[in-house]
Amino acid sequence: MKQLLLAATILFAVAAHAQRDKYNSAMLQALEKFDSSNTPADLESLAATFQRIGDAEKTQWLPYYWQGIALSRIGWMYFPEQAGAAALKTDDLDKTIADITGRVTAAADKADALATDSNAKSEILTLRNMVATQQMIVDPQSRYMTYGQQAADALQKAMQLNPNNPRVAYLQAMSVYGTPEQFGGGKDKAKPLVQKAVDLAKAEQVKPLYPHWSLEQSEKVLATYQ
Repeated sequence: MKQLLLAATILFAVAAHAQRDKYNSAMLQALEKFDSSNTPADLESLAATFQRIGDAEKTQWLPYYWQGIALSRIGWMYFPEQAGAAALKTDDLDKTIADITGRVTAAADKADALATDSNAKSEILTLRNMVATQQMIVDPQSRYMTYGQQAADALQKAMQLNPNNPRVAYLQAMSVYGTPEQFGGGKDKAKPLVQKAVDLAKAEQVKPLYPHWSLEQSEKVLATYQ
């Protein structure tokens, strides 16, 4: 009987290891496609891949997090930061962004239900910040008091959960950067926050499959001060 139990335990361990290897391989392959995914169609395909991985795995929050990131990148294409870059066109910006952010929120909800530690939940809150920010900039004048506050609240909670999260620091810096000086923001006010985001990203011990996307973005913003 003991031999049978030992054999069953070994088989279970081998099967679990094989499943873990399959998950890691699928995630790595999908993450490698981020840099070459530059169109809405590419990002939709990538988001669908992460969703399939998450649905198959059922216990991992990271696939749904990355699904949300892929979808949020589509949303940002309607509000390009780069000077001279053309925004995606839509007949109804409000409806388009509402659809995208609704899907990001759904992915964040799935990730949140599976996340078990504060660092993971801090990362998920960056998705919620981006959802609120994109909703706000559809019409900043009329939406700042609602979506602007939601965006700020998400960042505050994310910072409380992990004060050393460089992506939270980057989003906080960009929030101040984009806020008019008369409302307490502006480029000069954001500079120390941008520097903090760079420093935190450089000091971060990156884990496989985990978020690590803020360093390049922070350094690009810091370069505008030189």
